[in-house]
Amino acid sequence: MGGTRTLAFLLQLVYLTSCMDQLHIIYEWKQLDFQFPSPEARQQALDTKAFVPENNLPMGLEVYGDRLFVTIPRWKNGIPSSLNYVNLKDNTTSPKLIPYPNWAAHTTGLNGMPSEIISPFRVRADRCGRLWVLDNGKIGSLENTTIIFKPSIIIYDLKTDTLIRKYVFPDDQVKQNSGFANIAVEDSDCTKTYAYAGDLGKPGIIVYSFDKNESWRIMHHYFHPDPLACDFSVKGHNFTWTDGIFGMGISAPNADNYSTLYFHPMASYNEFAVSTEYLRNQSIADDNFEAFKVLGSRGPNAQSSVSFLDPKTGVLFYALVNLNAVACWRTTNKEYIMKNQGRIYMNEVTMIYPADIKVDYEDNLWILSNRMPIWRYGKLDLNEVNFRVFSAPVVDAISHTAL
Repeated sequence: MGGTRTLAFLLQLVYLTSCMDQLHIIYEWKQLDFQFPSPEARQQALDTKAFVPENNLPMGLEVYGDRLFVTIPRWKNGIPSSLNYVNLKDNTTSPKLIPYPNWAAHTTGLNGMPSEIISPFRVRADRCGRLWVLDNGKIGSLENTTIIFKPSIIIYDLKTDTLIRKYVFPDDQVKQNSGFANIAVEDSDCTKTYAYAGDLGKPGIIVYSFDKNESWRIMHHYFHPDPLACDFSVKGHNFTWTDGIFGMGISAPNADNYSTLYFHPMASYNEFAVSTEYLRNQSIADDNFEAFKVLGSRGPNAQSSVSFLDPKTGVLFYALVNLNAVACWRTTNKEYIMKNQGRIYMNEVTMIYPADIKVDYEDNLWILSNRMPIWRYGKLDLNEVNFRVFSAPVVDAISHTAL
């Protein structure tokens, strides 16, 4: 049995290393910094611990127009702004982050009221010019001073940078161990838009209807972690993660205007899929348990975190946590097996923990790596580059792969 697993792993390495790395580094940071209103304001933030540089870890990215958005979850204290952007016309290697939509949105209000934005992990810009922010609502979850607010979806107009709506999840849809880290948006109709928020802690999907301004919770055992896939190892750090549904990629709509949601738990080797026809109505989902499909396996040691599906090419991109790599699979291929999956990029220095993946509206692939396991279980070397943003045209990224 052990020999079979070893052979499978070696075969996986062959297919993952059988092509050229096509990505280019756009930005890189040893540590993050912010565009404070003044040098005095920055120093005050440092003095009061409102800004603790080593606690700031970029987790999500998105690109829309000439802006690159970056999220910084408030896992620890000292994060002055948890949703930011960089102007892509900024040609500096390590640009300072600009709070989005402004500093006020990240500042605690009067009477102890929470700020407009608390702690988002990932965001999505839709084709209708809106930025969807999935706010986890937790501050200090890696410290002893955890503050919990209600998770929400916050929607901004990217043309005016104004708030369209903030939808707070109902109490009965948020469980004791809920953790919301990823969002997929079905935007073929700008009015009848649906958002899918994955709950990795108490596995489930909250489906939100923009038109109706209401949500419901979908449950399925495919959302749960695989107990045989909970062990991880990254750069000498061995740890156990039991995260449920994590990666979510949504296809272009079919003739009936339904998409396919491709998904997987982080603690899993398998990929799954379901038509949004069964997600848009909770009773239909409950009555059609078999509508959720197992597509196949990525192979041993191939647990995946984030994923993103490019609707134009039908290519699903996904991060391979243990392998410091990003891989892909064309959804028109009938078989989700190792030989049909291709590697985009693998590097044990520059791609330690690929944290987010997006394709912009100009057909460019974007990837963020952040060395998160080292940051969480060890200590980052501030003399080294720790955070990187990569990009390449999709057609270049998938060239020379198995697709």
